[in-house]
Amino acid sequence: MPDQLSPTSARRTTLPGRYGPLAALLATADEPVGTVLLLPGYTGSKEDFGPILDPLAGAGMTAIAVDLPGQYESAGSSEEADYTPSRLGAAGAALVERFHRDGPVVLLGHSFGGLVARAAVLAGAPVTGLVLLCSGPSAFRYGERYDALLAGEPLMRAHGREVAYRLAAAEGQAVRKSPTPELAEFLRRRFVTSTAAGLLGMGAALRSEPDLLDDLARALAATGTPVAVITGERDDGWPLPDQQEMAGRLGTDQVIISDAAHSPAVENPEGLLAVLLPLLAGWLRPGRPHDPDEQDSVAQQTG
Repeated sequence: MPDQLSPTSARRTTLPGRYGPLAALLATADEPVGTVLLLPGYTGSKEDFGPILDPLAGAGMTAIAVDLPGQYESAGSSEEADYTPSRLGAAGAALVERFHRDGPVVLLGHSFGGLVARAAVLAGAPVTGLVLLCSGPSAFRYGERYDALLAGEPLMRAHGREVAYRLAAAEGQAVRKSPTPELAEFLRRRFVTSTAAGLLGMGAALRSEPDLLDDLARALAATGTPVAVITGERDDGWPLPDQQEMAGRLGTDQVIISDAAHSPAVENPEGLLAVLLPLLAGWLRPGRPHDPDEQDSVAQQTG
């Protein structure tokens, strides 16, 4: 697994959040045509996007990767019920509104972050485009990750995050290449630093989130907002056929990133960027004046 502690010129910053300050990495373009807001997956963090932040900024887009509430360095609620995609999506929508004042915003959600990004759109986030990266239509139904969630919850409740992480790390290393010592320590630190309520609440959501694709398709159609479904060719999260079906139901094609599994931004950033950069450039429409009220106007006309 490639090192997730990737060198980047993105600066650390904090953003206001519903449950307290959100930790973020910010890479600013000289003359940005818009903003790309990146939401990480379960047990992930803003660092998972490190390899693609500078290239996005270099292509003229302000790139902002955040820790979701309760993740790693972001403050969070002490209530597990606050970590559903719906509630986190409302927090994400507020962030989109904030950045939308300065120009168009594309929302990218990875894995569980894709469920949160979907919920943000359903909450009315004024996005210019939506990218679902290695995400799915609903909860996990089976597989290694589903089994890990089932085993991890009672262990975490009984013995805490450190013990739960040691089991998860041991199981992961049994089927994947062991990380470097530096990366292993980072992965451990961000897991045990994340709130227990967040880990448990998000884990429960990954076993119970309903299929809301039809709602999402209607919301995107109402505003004329494009969507992309991007998948690593060896993704071990949601099955590739499920993601392909999701793309079809959303009226788009599934894009496969070669030499990548569940984390293309880390495993093959060049391959992911080869898809993302032209896609986002087209969506953000360089040179067109930004009208913050435009999407609301379109929604009223088509709603």
